[in-house]
Amino acid sequence: MASEHRIYGMSFASIYPLYVTKVERKDHTKAEVDQVITWLTGYDDAGLAKAIDDEVDMRTFFAEAPRMHPNVDQITGVICGMRVEEIEDPLMQQIRWMDKLVDEVARGKKMTSILRGSAVDA
Repeated sequence: MASEHRIYGMSFASIYPLYVTKVERKDHTKAEVDQVITWLTGYDDAGLAKAIDDEVDMRTFFAEAPRMHPNVDQITGVICGMRVEEIEDPLMQQIRWMDKLVDEVARGKKMTSILRGSAVDA
């Protein structure tokens, strides 16, 4: 039996600052990271803060997400050498979607493009 990927047990609180550092190095902001994560998961700012404070693992973070955005199937491309649309494990796909969105922020893509045409303030 294959063992579970170690990222599933990592806390969201340990990964989140890495995302923020990544985008800040490219002159983007924590607010942009929060925006793409809330768009993807349906968490609001308070929900994100609670997930960080409670140090929930990635499995729990996605299991308790208020709602995955209906346009997630439009997130495509390669992250960590894998095409996100071809990842079969649902949890790994959700994690890689989040990675992909943060990567797009760091690369300076327009927010309307990152949010797959959704209203920027949604």
